[in-house]
Amino acid sequence: MSKPATVFKRSTNLLLQFLAENVAVGEMLPTEQFLTTICQGSRTAIRSAIAYLSTRRLISSPAERRLLRKPIPGDYFDIAELQSGAERIQQVLMERVYQRDMPPGAEFSEAELAREAGASTVSVREFLIGFSRFGLIEKKPRGGWRLCAFDRSFATELADMRRMFEMAAVEHFAHLPHGDPAYAELARLIKQHEKLAAKIDTRHNAFPALDREFHTFLIGLLNNRFAQGFYDIVSFVFHYHYQWDKGEEKGRNKYAVQEHLAILRALAEHDIPKALDCMKSHLNSSRSTMLASIGTREKLTQS
Repeated sequence: MSKPATVFKRSTNLLLQFLAENVAVGEMLPTEQFLTTICQGSRTAIRSAIAYLSTRRLISSPAERRLLRKPIPGDYFDIAELQSGAERIQQVLMERVYQRDMPPGAEFSEAELAREAGASTVSVREFLIGFSRFGLIEKKPRGGWRLCAFDRSFATELADMRRMFEMAAVEHFAHLPHGDPAYAELARLIKQHEKLAAKIDTRHNAFPALDREFHTFLIGLLNNRFAQGFYDIVSFVFHYHYQWDKGEEKGRNKYAVQEHLAILRALAEHDIPKALDCMKSHLNSSRSTMLASIGTREKLTQS
């Protein structure tokens, strides 16, 4: 699918979710300007989504836009359709790092990545060449690719940029009106964190996925494509380097879940100063454990 079609499908799914949770049958849809924020798309994508609702007989007409019925599962686009080839490739690469304990220096081929992502080797090669500019992977002289290690300077610069974006996201939350869809997502994340916290001793390996949801939610508040792209790199680097320090993994994840909960609960209470303090604490501990993991890696490689 082309990129515009992917954007349209994503916007449509978000619009359907918003209608299911916030608009009663018989009510008018909100303005296009409001929907561009809710659905994270342009006015063109929103108008295409509205036209789609009309063809599904969810609304009276594209002009009147009165909700005729609530969305059903068949109205939504399959999630698999919403990922571009590059997104699928990146997801597979990250899953290999998270789930298979691939440490710095681990090698992989374009063919195996293409096979797992269901993409062509040409698409994989293009993605890897672009991704390599961040210094996270490198091309081997005789073919194949290698995961790279990073030094303290790289990690420190990354942590500084992360602080800038995530503190701004917390401050942005203060300006959201009550009833904004972000509150529903906030409540869902609190439940998910509480559920994991209750079983963290046996399910601590589930934390990286929830961590990504947590930070994706925060970065999404900024509605900034550059911030979102940057966080993909942050997530990769932080969890990637923790592979060197498995002995502390359970305790680290257990502590991080509680830090997340403190931030989320402060946001739910609309206590922004407290949320900012909790975020500072979380970022400081994350930075410390990241540097500690790099130190562990350096000791292992020198021994």
